Amino acid sequence: MASVLSEAYFHDEAAATVALEAILWPNGPVCPHCGETGRINKLVGVKRKDGTVRLGLWKCYDCRGQFTVRKGTIFEDSHVPLHLWFQAAYLMCASKKGVSSNQLHRTLGVTLKTAWFMSHRLRESMRELNPEGPLGGEGRTVEFDETYVGGKEKNKHAHKRHGVGGGYGKEVVLSLVERGGRVRSHHVPTVTGETLRPILKEQIHEASAVYTDDGGSRVGREFAGHQSVNHSIKEYVRGPVHTNTIEGYFSIMKRGIVGVYHHVSPQHLKRYLAEFDFRYNNRVGLGVGDRNRTVTAIKGASGKRLMYRDSLGR
Repeated sequence: MASVLSEAYFHDEAAATVALEAILWPNGPVCPHCGETGRINKLVGVKRKDGTVRLGLWKCYDCRGQFTVRKGTIFEDSHVPLHLWFQAAYLMCASKKGVSSNQLHRTLGVTLKTAWFMSHRLRESMRELNPEGPLGGEGRTVEFDETYVGGKEKNKHAHKRHGVGGGYGKEVVLSLVERGGRVRSHHVPTVTGETLRPILKEQIHEASAVYTDDGGSRVGREFAGHQSVNHSIKEYVRGPVHTNTIEGYFSIMKRGIVGVYHHVSPQHLKRYLAEFDFRYNNRVGLGVGDRNRTVTAIKGASGKRLMYRDSLGR
C-alpha cells in the first residue's frame, strides 16, 4: 500500500484524488448515499460555477446522486487542496512527537486557523473507533499506569493555581500498553478504583499478566497474574516486573505535549492521545514505515466528519 504514495501525490491535485480513491476504495467506488458499488460511472469535464473542473466526480445511477471520494470523510467540504492534506498527514505521521499548528501553517502556506483545524481532523482520522479485542491474553504482559498532563503550578498565574504537588489542576491520563504490542490511552476524571476498574476490565484480557507500580495494586487483582514494583522505595525492576514500557510511552507523549504543543486543553486531550497512540501502534518496531503509517491514517478518514464548531467544543 505504501506504493500508493509517491512524490506526485503530494504536489498534484489530480494525482492526490486518484491516490485517495485507491486508499478508501480498494475494490472500486462506493456510493456514500446508497451504498451501491455497481452502477457507478465517473463524470468527466463537469465544472464549478467558477469554471474549474471538478476532479474525481462520480455519479450513482441507482440513487442518481453525485459524489467524490471526499464525501463522508474528514476531507468533506474542505477548501484545502487534497495534496496539502496528504502533506499534512505525512508530516504528522512522520514526526515522532507531532507537528504544531504553527509549523503546518508555515510549511503548507495555509492560515493558522486552517492548520489548527486540519490537525484536529487528522487526529480524528487516527482515532481508533472499534478496538480489536482486549490487550494481552494468555502468556502476554500488559502494563498500565496513570500520568498527569498540565503545566506546573509555579508557572501559572496566581489566580489559576490549585495548590502544590502532583495532580493539582492537571488532567489525568490512564494508559495501558501490551509489551511488544499496542497502547490505549484514556482521559479520566480521577484516579480511583471506581473510575479505572471498568476500563481495565474492558480493555485487558483476564488471562494477562499485569504489571503496575505500587499505585496500581488496588485495581489489578482481576487478572490472572498481577505484580507491582514499589517506586516509593526506589524499586523499579524486579526480574520481569517493571513499568518501563509504559514509562517510555509517557516520555514520548510528554515531550510532544511540552516541547511541540506546549498547551493542550482538556476538551481536546482525547484527540492528542489518539495521535500519540496511533504513532506508537504503527511504529517502526512493528514494521510500519512513515508512508505506510500515513496511508493507515488516511484510511481512518471515512465516516469521521468533524465540524469546526465541534472542534471548539460547542
